[in-house]
Amino acid sequence: MGENTFLTVKDIHKSFGEGDSKTEVLRGMDFTVVKGEFCVLLGPSGSGKSTLLNIIGGIDQADEGYIAIAGDKLRDMDEKALTRYRRKHLGYVFQLYNLIPNLNVKENIEVGAYLSDKPLDMDDLLVTLGLWEHRYKLPNQLSGGQQQRTSIGRAIVKNPDILLCDEPTGALDYQTSKEILKLIEDVNQKYGNTVIMVTHNNAISEMADHTIKLRDGKVRKNITNDHKISAMELDW
Repeated sequence: MGENTFLTVKDIHKSFGEGDSKTEVLRGMDFTVVKGEFCVLLGPSGSGKSTLLNIIGGIDQADEGYIAIAGDKLRDMDEKALTRYRRKHLGYVFQLYNLIPNLNVKENIEVGAYLSDKPLDMDDLLVTLGLWEHRYKLPNQLSGGQQQRTSIGRAIVKNPDILLCDEPTGALDYQTSKEILKLIEDVNQKYGNTVIMVTHNNAISEMADHTIKLRDGKVRKNITNDHKISAMELDW
């Protein structure tokens, strides 16, 4: 294990169903991620990337193998320790925004701050997110992009070690997608969080430090990107 290795994914297997209907989704996943990296899990639908993200996030459990973050193995944790781990180390951004409809932007983000003992400065974060002038609006007064920014704010305000993003631009148009990717890029660079993003969009890998290409539940390519470009230069 390298000295800078932060996340270790070791021989992860995962199946769903029983008997004849049993489907092997992950078939021996192996890779490591360095602290502060922007890592993309790239693959077509059904390649196992969201399942893998859920296992890294402690939402689901592997059948075999282990995930370790900063040397702590998730499988060794009881439910209480796992809950604490998720609260302390992880921020989640999904394709669906899951905002609380009767709370404004600032209040929705504050929900994440309550889970942390070292939250980011709220006003500074609202400016970084481009939401300062929208901070008192309710979710139904926001565009899709603004709602996704709010959801990123809720995930990042607790200053997690790892930001897990599951197709965060999946419901957005091209231009808004690029703006959200730029925001995630800014957050990664400004706050130093390790970003792990699931996507089927090959272009996004051009802005990543590290791309893991998945197919049929296995790592097919493990690529370090020495010539990454900024999010706004992406084209697809």
